Amino acid sequence: MKKDLLWASISLLLLACGSNEKEYDATGVFEATEVTVAAEQSGVLMAFDVTEGDEMALGKEVGLVDTTQIWLKIRQAGATKDVYQSQKPNMEAQIAATRQQLAKARQDQQRYRELVADGAAPSKMLDDATNLVQVLQKQLDAQISSLSTSTNALNKQMAATDVQVSQLEDQLRKCHVTAPIAGTVLEKYVEQGEFVATGKPLFKMADTKQMFIRAYVTSAQLKNIKVGQQAKVFADYGDGQKKEYAGVVSWISNRSEFTPKTILTDDERADLVYALKVAIKNDGYVKIGMYGEVKF
Repeated sequence: MKKDLLWASISLLLLACGSNEKEYDATGVFEATEVTVAAEQSGVLMAFDVTEGDEMALGKEVGLVDTTQIWLKIRQAGATKDVYQSQKPNMEAQIAATRQQLAKARQDQQRYRELVADGAAPSKMLDDATNLVQVLQKQLDAQISSLSTSTNALNKQMAATDVQVSQLEDQLRKCHVTAPIAGTVLEKYVEQGEFVATGKPLFKMADTKQMFIRAYVTSAQLKNIKVGQQAKVFADYGDGQKKEYAGVVSWISNRSEFTPKTILTDDERADLVYALKVAIKNDGYVKIGMYGEVKF
């Protein structure tokens, strides 16, 4: 009987000693990559199909800011470009007469050159013909230069109009509110019909499929941990209920910090710890802010 009591006492002692060993190396809180979507244009929110808890695909359009004024400005810019286009001179038509006069003067010059060579006409007639050719050539060059300058100026004004239209089209694109990532809507800040200003937050969403737990470890633990290392992550539902996930260390802080009051470490006497993230694939049960444990 005494022998049985002795063995029972030893068993209880061993069990008590074994229970002091922690089943985890660090604890922390689950987080996700969160994005706050803000208005990129000012105006009345004509449409806004967002509900908290909705799952959204990347690039899905969920809202529209009033585009009326931008469309009107685009039409105005298009009309201005048409005006510039109509003002462009028809260079060939405007210099055709001068070209014809110059061609006729050159023919006369050649005829007088032959007559003077034969002694059938005085040299003054050739001089006059040559002078007329030179005058007409200068007139033609001046016309071409003037018309080219006018055309280039109008082309630049048309190019500036094209830039203006591109800017307006960019503003028009920004009136369409889209999901910047694939994820879940966490919070909604406005309703359809409200006036929103540029930069006003519209809603917040997060990628809840790829989550991570932010935990803290001491320098003694850090020597055995590296980025890419496999780890076990446990989601803590309370009352001893846990669920295990396969995790990968995705980030380790390069600097230490004082132990946050809300976390536990393997060595609670340590004043300085290092933050790290362990990424997991969420099956829908892990929620942002939930406590968890990490075993390296």
